[in-house]
Order: sequence, then C-alpha cells, then structure tokens
Amino acid sequence: MAASGFEGFEKRLELHFSGDDPAAVRMGLRRIEFESLERVLGEVQCTVVSALGNAHLDAYVLSESSLFVYPTKIVIKTCGTTQLLRAVRPLVVHARDLGLALCLCRYTRGSFIFPLAQPFPHTSFPEEVAYLEGCLPTNICSRKAAIMPSNVAASHSWHVFTAYDPALAADVLPAPDVVYTVEVCMTELDRGRAQKFFRQPGDGKTGDSAGKEMTALTGIGEINPRALVCDFAFDPCGYSMNGVDGGRYSTIHVTPEEGFSYASYECVGSADDDDGGEGIARMLRKVAGVFRPGTMSVSVTSRGSQVWTRVASALEPLGLKCRSCAATDQSPEAGTVVFQTFTARPA
Repeated sequence: MAASGFEGFEKRLELHFSGDDPAAVRMGLRRIEFESLERVLGEVQCTVVSALGNAHLDAYVLSESSLFVYPTKIVIKTCGTTQLLRAVRPLVVHARDLGLALCLCRYTRGSFIFPLAQPFPHTSFPEEVAYLEGCLPTNICSRKAAIMPSNVAASHSWHVFTAYDPALAADVLPAPDVVYTVEVCMTELDRGRAQKFFRQPGDGKTGDSAGKEMTALTGIGEINPRALVCDFAFDPCGYSMNGVDGGRYSTIHVTPEEGFSYASYECVGSADDDDGGEGIARMLRKVAGVFRPGTMSVSVTSRGSQVWTRVASALEPLGLKCRSCAATDQSPEAGTVVFQTFTARPA
C-alpha cells in the first residue's frame, strides 16, 4: 500500500520458452509444482486467491492481479508495490529444469500513480531495464526499450521492454496476422460504476461469492459470455477476474477508491476470427461501458495485425476522443506496439 493510496497500474511480464523434446513441450511449464509457483510469487510479494484451468492453460487470480501458465508461455501482472521482476530468474530456472529455454521476454507497464512508493527494482524504468538485462540468459541478445509518450499527460506514458533470441523466437511465436494482445488502462472511473466494486461491511460473503455478484451486477460477465470466469472481490473494495475461452484469456482488475480509481482490462485475440476487427471493437465498447472512464489508454501488441486501427472508431462514438497515438516496432519477431490514449474531456 502506497502512503497516498493503492497503486492500481500493473507491471506485466510475458516470458516465452522453447524446447527440443516434444514430450517436454507438451505440458511444459504447467508441470511446475504449485508449491514452486507459490515460492516465486512470494519473491514478488503476492499470493494465489483463486484458480481455474482447462486443456490449454492454468489461470490464477492473485492478491495483486493475475498469473497465466501455458506449456511454453507465462504471463504475470501485479499491481501495488510488488516486485514483479524478481520472478524472472526463478522462472527461467524452473523452465530449464523442464528442458525449456527462454526465447522471448516482454515487460510493459503504464506510469505509476505513486512512483515514489515503488521498491527496487521498480523505482524507475531505466532501473527496471538494467535489472531485467541482468536476469536474462546470454542467448537473449536482441533487446529494445521504449517509453511511448501520451499527449494527455506524462502520467499516461507506456513503457515497453522486449528481448528475444533471434534463432528461437521465430519458431515458437504465433504466425504474423494471427494473435494480438490488448492492454487497457482506465482512470477517473465513473463514481456510480466504481461504487459497485465496494463490499458492504460484514456482508458475510466469501471473496469468491462476492466476486461472482460483482461480475453479474456490473456487466463484466457480458464482455465475453463464452468465457469461463474466475472472480474475486476484496474487502473492503477491489475486484479481480480471469476469463478463459479455449486457449485465450482475459483479465480485469479494479481499484475503485475515489481520487485514484483505476481499472484494467487485458485479453488476447486472433485476427483470423475477429470479424474484420469488429471483435476488438465490440469488446472495447463493452469495457468502456462497464467503467465509463475519464481517461482510457489502449496498447495493442501484434505481429502484422492491423486491428489497432479499429480502436478509435470503437471508442469515439462513446465520447472518448483519441488524444495521442504512438507506435514502436520492437522487431519482426517481437512485433509492433501501438499505444493510444483517449479522454472524455477536451485536452
């Protein structure tokens, strides 16, 4: 907990691995024992509060955000004053023990609301990059860091670090024009909408049961009705959910306190079945409708897909005007990041 309030903006880490043995790759990282995952999360300073899985992945709701484990990919995002990057070394070691080698690392985050409350190695982006580079194996030799500015305010800049092994990454990453990742950060939530993420004192409910009620009450369950949802409501306020739809995940985290209200949404999608970009547009309209934010930033990471072009046309009819758009080409293997910021008021 920061001195002034809770830090909602998450740090996000994505690690991809490869292996020569098909038997090792088949279940891969999902063979890491739960107790070992708990020890890694202890280094980060968070815990598992709920979980679900299917044939494709395991999804964990954490005390600070989420963890997704695929056979050859891990995505972990944490908020507050967690030390996310301390997870890199132990995860690489666990993967090595399973016959897997790291081939790509991507770290992203917005600008912290309370930057002075962040502990090492998160006190600045240069420090985070230096720490990450010290954690990576020598084969991860192609590295790029960028801060993508926003015309709205410096507080809405987007930070991206990507590193990969050119010899391995192209063989294990999805083909171009197929998979994209959308990361949405929202601040200044509508007060009425934010109030729905507070619990009544002494309600006698578990975090799971209260979370299910919030999912239904707020309309979150309608963002992707096909998804199997694991949700959790914190006491006295706050909410997290993971949705699993086949091999794809979505996740939402909410810090509803007035003065530093924040919500995030993240999902992976496929341009192959996105109905010409209408899928991402429909999803963004639903997300914006749930929270009605004053400011909404959208980052789209893809390898060739142009779905980012549908973001503005989806949000501007809702009164959210695009104030800035920036792009950084991480590499043909790692893809391109397009970052757009929208506000409900004149800049």
